[in-house]
Amino acid sequence: MAEYTVLIIGDADRWWTSMTLTEREEGYAQYARFNEALAAGGHTIVGGAELTRTSEARSIPAGGGPATEGPYAEAVEAVGGYYQIRTDDLDGLVECCQIIAATGDGIEVRPNVDAAERPS
Repeated sequence: MAEYTVLIIGDADRWWTSMTLTEREEGYAQYARFNEALAAGGHTIVGGAELTRTSEARSIPAGGGPATEGPYAEAVEAVGGYYQIRTDDLDGLVECCQIIAATGDGIEVRPNVDAAERPS
């Protein structure tokens, strides 16, 4: 089975600063529906997390150097969370991702590099 990372991309502060409690609950209900659709489709969640606001990030520049507070780059959209999914059905996984894309978040599905395929 292949492993994929599903990146949830959107306005990182939207959930906390501009949505009502009811809107947040409805959004989380869609994520629960997504989890159910994954299980029904034979996809296995092997990890993932919701991330805090980008303002809580610490960034380290390429090449090293002192860490700074805040995101690495200023952007309107940021990764707000991710899932690690194991599946043999990429098309089915992408179809399940439509559920959370409908909440207004963008989704990027990327295959993980298989450690066994790396040169030694």
